[in-house]
Amino acid sequence: MHYTASVNKLTQPLVKQLIDQADKFRVGVERLENGCTVIDAGIKFPGGLEAGRLIAEICLGGMGTVTLTHSTYTADWPLSVNVHTGNPVLGCLGSQYAGWSLSHEKYYALGSGPARAMAFKIKDGKREPVEELYKELSYQDSADETVLVIENDAVPPLAIVEKVAAACGIEPSKLTIIVTPTSSLAGGVQVVSRVLEVAMHKAHALHFPLENIVDGSGSAPICPPHPDFIKAMGRTNDAILFAGQVHLFVKGSDADAEKLANELPSSTSKDYGKPFAQVFKEYGYDFFKVDPMLFSPASVIVTAVESGKSFRAGQLDNALLNQSFGR
Repeated sequence: MHYTASVNKLTQPLVKQLIDQADKFRVGVERLENGCTVIDAGIKFPGGLEAGRLIAEICLGGMGTVTLTHSTYTADWPLSVNVHTGNPVLGCLGSQYAGWSLSHEKYYALGSGPARAMAFKIKDGKREPVEELYKELSYQDSADETVLVIENDAVPPLAIVEKVAAACGIEPSKLTIIVTPTSSLAGGVQVVSRVLEVAMHKAHALHFPLENIVDGSGSAPICPPHPDFIKAMGRTNDAILFAGQVHLFVKGSDADAEKLANELPSSTSKDYGKPFAQVFKEYGYDFFKVDPMLFSPASVIVTAVESGKSFRAGQLDNALLNQSFGR
């Protein structure tokens, strides 16, 4: 795989739009004492669905389109998010995936977005990516400024801001951090907008050659927000697990495409069958005990572009979706 596009440069116009039109998007913009710009999309400022939609496009590194529509594919939850990227490997895994673990004292968050592709650390005297994934992607980005999206209900401490800026090789004044609480409308949209990304991540975990995935799109219902973090997180996951739909276009043999389709749906996981908040509670709120193969869309289509054949697997579950969303 060889990529020349810069997810950071492609994203900057979107970040500028969010800042310049903060009132329109109902987000807060503040500058920390070290110069970093923080965008509040749901802590003290309400944010909203449209803010979440734009933040989702920022997470995708400017590589994708996110739209909100009404759909009839779920029985009771018509408001849906649709995600498409013509470069699903770079857009989803190289930018959107929440792969950067950040912690300081009691603050913990996962970072997603274009800054991940600029982040480096020094190991054994050598400079290497903070995330091993970038070695596999053979991708590193460079830009004068960058943005990181954090799913949390508090602004990160200065120590984390400094750590992010240093890892990206920029001054804090060239860094923008967007904070979206899971329980907010914007947070819900940007998480559910990962419907295609979770399919890409599972395809990677299943060792399907990433270079063979040439295009992709996905959709999932927008979940109603919930003030309780665990329930809010559960609903964002369940929107994808029980009603997410993904269509991947792949190169290679029909047999490989069919195998991927059959292995992708969330229902293949041993932990499938009850709302995620319940699964999480039963594992003592230990994320690492949950079967990683659970995190995938409910229904998939994989099209082998060289033969024109398509393979379908999985199905939507309206009953489980209603149980999660609280109908």
